[in-house]
Amino acid sequence: MIVKSLDEIIGTEDHTKGNTWESRRFILNKDKVGFSLNDTIIKAGTESYFWYKNHIEAVYCIEGEGEIESVETGEVWSLKPGSMYLLDNHDKHKLRAETQMRMVCVFNPPLVGTETHNEEGYYPLLTE
Repeated sequence: MIVKSLDEIIGTEDHTKGNTWESRRFILNKDKVGFSLNDTIIKAGTESYFWYKNHIEAVYCIEGEGEIESVETGEVWSLKPGSMYLLDNHDKHKLRAETQMRMVCVFNPPLVGTETHNEEGYYPLLTE
């Protein structure tokens, strides 16, 4: 059994930050469960371009408001607590945070933990 608290992660190597986001990584590839789980903050007033070409990501919004836009179609969806989106086709997308947003993110394959978005907006596929 694995039990962790957010306080144990903040400020450690499992707390990764970018310009518009920060990710507190609870479950990683080393845990050998087939997925990773992050508690992610998206900073208020920001727009982020992401493309997970190597991962499938499911995201559940638990705090804040914003929107997600499909780069391919231009379609836009509002996000608020209780909203979920699944990037099941490695969708290129823009995430805009009206207020600070807190998201629960699940990745498959699981993240190693040191990933940050590269210049093309995606995480490289890393191994331990």
